[in-house]
Amino acid sequence: PAFRRFQRGYYHVYLPALAADWLQGPYLYKLYQHYRFLEEQIAILYVCGFASSVLFGLVSSSLVDRLGRKKSCVLFSLTYSICCLAKLSRDYLVLAAGRVLGGLSTALLFSAFEAWYVHEHVERYDFPTEWIAVTFSRAAFWNNVIAVGAGGAADFFTEWLGLGPVAPFMVSIPLLVLSGVFAVKNWDENYGKKRAFSKTCGDGLKCLLSDRRVLLLGTIQALFESVVYIFIFLWTPVLDPHGAPLGIVFSSFMAASMLGSSLYRLAVSKSYRLQPV
Repeated sequence: PAFRRFQRGYYHVYLPALAADWLQGPYLYKLYQHYRFLEEQIAILYVCGFASSVLFGLVSSSLVDRLGRKKSCVLFSLTYSICCLAKLSRDYLVLAAGRVLGGLSTALLFSAFEAWYVHEHVERYDFPTEWIAVTFSRAAFWNNVIAVGAGGAADFFTEWLGLGPVAPFMVSIPLLVLSGVFAVKNWDENYGKKRAFSKTCGDGLKCLLSDRRVLLLGTIQALFESVVYIFIFLWTPVLDPHGAPLGIVFSSFMAASMLGSSLYRLAVSKSYRLQPV
């Protein structure tokens, strides 16, 4: 029972944050198009977000450890809410600044929440370390379910209610506030070990260069992510002229991703014993 309560406390903060993130996926390009920006201008806005995520990703671990994991999760809620509010503006620089904040928020989303959980699980509650995988596995499952539902919800607010492509971003804000409030009320603060940023980067670079397998894996991952980001940018302008419901299409993409993950888990299970190449 104690572990279940602890899990629920984590999910109450983390899952609304994920829902807010996924809601913003289907209509981002459409929003910029609605504001009559050219494709080249939209591409620059996308690059601002991706580059910001990469740069802040380098320092997010050190930032989260120094600032505190709970404070970092609350900071995520604040910065992502401002990012969403920036979408109300038609000013290009305001939208670019919003994308930079979005990159910071993404870096915090994929570092602070899990770091907080692992510390609490091991250090404060002393639960078995094997149970960490159980929590993250369930979180991954609900992440997929939420992603599928977010596409339908975005379509409902944008198309069915006729609120326009900015609607999903406004709907995300209450979810972000809810996540931040739950973190403030129900979570205790914890910190990581303070390490010099230069040493952290140096150790990572040394690990990357000293093991050929790590370098190869990183290269393959980088190439795969590049293809994914190109797809993220292109799918809306390719399908939108044909009248495709973008939210439903997005849900279909997420459902296909969920199916792929399930098939992979089945393939490497004891029943089939297939191994990655």
